Amino acid sequence: MIDSHCHLADPAFAEDLEAVVSRAHEAGVEGGLCVLAFGSAAEMAQADGVRALWPSLRYATGVHPHEAHHYAGRAADLERDLDRAAGPGFGYVALGEIGLDYHYDLSARDVQREVFRTQVRFAREAGTPIVIHTREADEDTVAILEEEGRGEVAGVFHCFSGTAPLARRALDLGFMLSFSGIVTFPRAESIRQIAASAPLERLLVETDCPYLAPVPMRGKRNEPAWVIHTAKVVAALHNLAPADFDRVVTVTFDRLFKPTA
Repeated sequence: MIDSHCHLADPAFAEDLEAVVSRAHEAGVEGGLCVLAFGSAAEMAQADGVRALWPSLRYATGVHPHEAHHYAGRAADLERDLDRAAGPGFGYVALGEIGLDYHYDLSARDVQREVFRTQVRFAREAGTPIVIHTREADEDTVAILEEEGRGEVAGVFHCFSGTAPLARRALDLGFMLSFSGIVTFPRAESIRQIAASAPLERLLVETDCPYLAPVPMRGKRNEPAWVIHTAKVVAALHNLAPADFDRVVTVTFDRLFKPTA
């Protein structure tokens, strides 16, 4: 099984990282994508420990919409810093998570859009897949992907909890949909319907840990081992055994997030 989006360099795992990784391996979680906060020295330091414990894990970084204000009016600086991050070194396979968040609005919306545009354009020119974070910003997210991606950017809408129209537009743009523990929540029937109707080969599953623990672990600190609970729910929606679903998801993940040499 693959956890297509986790935050193992988060401080929440600083005290028991080795045990968390061990439980993931015991649960059959073989790999995944670890998303790092852009430019965070603390997360980079912890990520070195993650890499030592879990060599097959892949990595992404990008300017989250909450942090977009750091690059307000500084597109050239952002492009320079993205270029440095994409160079030899840590071996990032994707740019993310990037996007728009109009729920919290921790950065001004015009700044979020500016920074998102710059990153999508960078990804298109670099041939790098992207990991999308979008909340209450469907129209602007899709518009920027259309205008700057030009159908040439691959990626995934992570932790998908949007509407059916947004899912259709994301799929039409060629993106994958990744479902988190939200799909296991009793009141998330609309999300289960979207997961059931999406093409199997366009699906991924994730924990987004340490957040959004799935049922039956809801309310606890999430971790990669628990992606199996989310996978079981989505597999059942497609009338598949978990092992068969695992094989499909692994192929999809490897196709999208190609390992670095």
